[in-house]
Amino acid sequence: MPVYLWQNDQSRLVSFMTLTYCPDEPTPALTAREVCQVLRDAIFGRRTMIKACAQTWDELYAGMFMVDVEGWSMTIFNDCDELDYCEACVSTDGRRWSFDSGDRYGTDPIALLSTWEHQTLERLLKAL
Repeated sequence: MPVYLWQNDQSRLVSFMTLTYCPDEPTPALTAREVCQVLRDAIFGRRTMIKACAQTWDELYAGMFMVDVEGWSMTIFNDCDELDYCEACVSTDGRRWSFDSGDRYGTDPIALLSTWEHQTLERLLKAL
């Protein structure tokens, strides 16, 4: 976004660009808790979740199911018609989280949900 300043010595308007993106600084990765909170917001109706793939949950039966939660892209694994785990997520600002089978238990956003939240999310996914 340009910033405009008056140049005093010649009384004219000059502009220059402010640097807002610094590629030398790494973007922090998303955490499982941040992804889990977005899922909770969808569960409680605070955010809208839409299907981002061609097949429905039931048509897919087993495989990666993609959803969009107000700009957050999420890939969720459907294991024989049951909600299993979150494979990956990209936030609206481009930060990423991805599943690693070597991570300790509880680092998957789905695993952080309560039993009721898990069941509710599964029902919402089936309804998309």
